[in-house]
Amino acid sequence: MDVHSARGKSSAPSTTTENLNPYDIAQQQFDLAAQYVVDLPDGLRTFLRGCGRLLKVEFPVECEDGTVRVFSGYRALHSRVRGPGKGGIRYHPEVNADEVRALASWMTWKCAVVDIPFGGAKGGIICDPKKLSRNDLRKITRRFVVELGDSIGPHSDIPAPDVNTDAEMMAWIYDTYDMMHPGKNNLPVVTGKPVAMGGSLGRNEATARGCLFVTARAIEEGAAPGVRSIRGTRVAIQGYGNAGAIAARLFTEAGAVVVAISDSTGGVASENGIDVEAASRHKKQTGSVVGLSGTKNISNDDLLHIECDVLIPAAFENQIRNDNVAGVKAKLIAEAANGPTTPAADKALFQRGIPVLPDILTNAGGVTVSYFEWVQNIENEHWTEAHVNGDLKQKMEAATDAVLQMQIEIKDRHDASVDLRTAAFALAIKRVGAIAKTRGIWP
Repeated sequence: MDVHSARGKSSAPSTTTENLNPYDIAQQQFDLAAQYVVDLPDGLRTFLRGCGRLLKVEFPVECEDGTVRVFSGYRALHSRVRGPGKGGIRYHPEVNADEVRALASWMTWKCAVVDIPFGGAKGGIICDPKKLSRNDLRKITRRFVVELGDSIGPHSDIPAPDVNTDAEMMAWIYDTYDMMHPGKNNLPVVTGKPVAMGGSLGRNEATARGCLFVTARAIEEGAAPGVRSIRGTRVAIQGYGNAGAIAARLFTEAGAVVVAISDSTGGVASENGIDVEAASRHKKQTGSVVGLSGTKNISNDDLLHIECDVLIPAAFENQIRNDNVAGVKAKLIAEAANGPTTPAADKALFQRGIPVLPDILTNAGGVTVSYFEWVQNIENEHWTEAHVNGDLKQKMEAATDAVLQMQIEIKDRHDASVDLRTAAFALAIKRVGAIAKTRGIWP
């Protein structure tokens, strides 16, 4: 995701028969949108729909407790039509092939929506970082990079932080790759690095800041009936990890009122608004937002159903589903996480007139500033934070305008009313397809 957030699964048992496989969902979303892209030949449609490469590696690591454990990892490359693959590396016990393939494909469309010259990639290692020492994680990271070999590179496939990975781990990736490729400028091989070693100012806040820019622009353009401005908007945020916590702060600074937040253990709510700085301190001290003074405890399901203007899912996939969508009372949903809304829930929300600002637009701030970091590394430059944030605002607002315009074009050209996700996918497929046709098929 080039998104760095905490896992926040719904606590309620699922009674739905919905297909929640992320790769199947990604392909459903592609198929729904591709029908509105004219001049897309069947063979090209099949090519863009699939995943170009999926690597699986297995490797031993001698852990600090003296045991030797074998870890499995994946790296998926969906497309390099518009440029190098780009996408994060996550560490989680539930990492699997279909998850990384889905996330890689979403990265392709995300990069196309914000019009940056990258394709989509994603990686992950099956492990529980909470049960591993920092030294274990360093060994795992370095060995993973060695196993990937030249499948990653500054102009082929560029990793970044994701769930349970951070700037220091990106430094390990750079250092390992640099040892394997001496005498070159290898800084662009990975983004999300510490600022002192080539990372970009503004990168840590980029996903949340991009979410704010998209949400504010969409509201200004009338995309959310009944909501006129960010100022005074009541916001609920599911997932109080990096993206969610920073979003809470930035939306508050913009004049919004955060009325509910949650993490993997539960959430809290307050009609009068939550002091987000106090919430962050409480989470740091206790490991959770639950029990924050001046609030009432709620569940993650309660948060999804709270009455608010903007609901921001900033946790994980498949949070708003067919079995819980009926209780959603938000006027607008802004997806800071990847894949938080299932196709069935999308359909139900659209029928109720609740717009969803899709992940491939709303959380694209992270990969956009990753692109800025890559450019700075290649040119041996270091931009100011004001420069980075100014360029990010311009990119995110232009992308929002393009998606809203595509929704209108589909209505005019095909006499079809589609949701914003379908419009965003159609815009992305159109852009990638145009480049693919121009490049032609090799040989």
